[in-house]
Amino acid sequence: MSVAVTLHDLDPFELPEWLGEDDVTWAAESGVLSGHRVTGVLSGRAAGSGPLPCDLLAVDEAHPRPVAADDVRSRAHLAWRHGQVLLVQPADGPEEDRLTLAVPGRSFSADLVLDALGRLAKAVGGSPEHYSVLLRIGVGPLP
Repeated sequence: MSVAVTLHDLDPFELPEWLGEDDVTWAAESGVLSGHRVTGVLSGRAAGSGPLPCDLLAVDEAHPRPVAADDVRSRAHLAWRHGQVLLVQPADGPEEDRLTLAVPGRSFSADLVLDALGRLAKAVGGSPEHYSVLLRIGVGPLP
């Protein structure tokens, strides 16, 4: 069974510096109840701080086909177990070139979103206290 897209690992040190230096807001573009992918965007307060597309991907969803390859799922679970989050980037498809946080699970809750973005803050050398999150409750993308 083939997976939806090919995912490549991203090094957190290749991301923009403002993610670890500025107050950062992640704003959902789709509802947290929309399924295995929640789209969003990161932005900072300072000039030149975003926007940076950033999605959340629940890597364990497998119906009607797996959303991530077994090796990606395994690395996502390992990173999570160690208090980290796996950063990936889709290589093709409509999500190409979007920073994506690969998170264990099949869907998202508010707590899981907060945890994932707190782990992103730590990965880029920032503090979760400087990150804020705007969630959408709905089940689909913005009209």
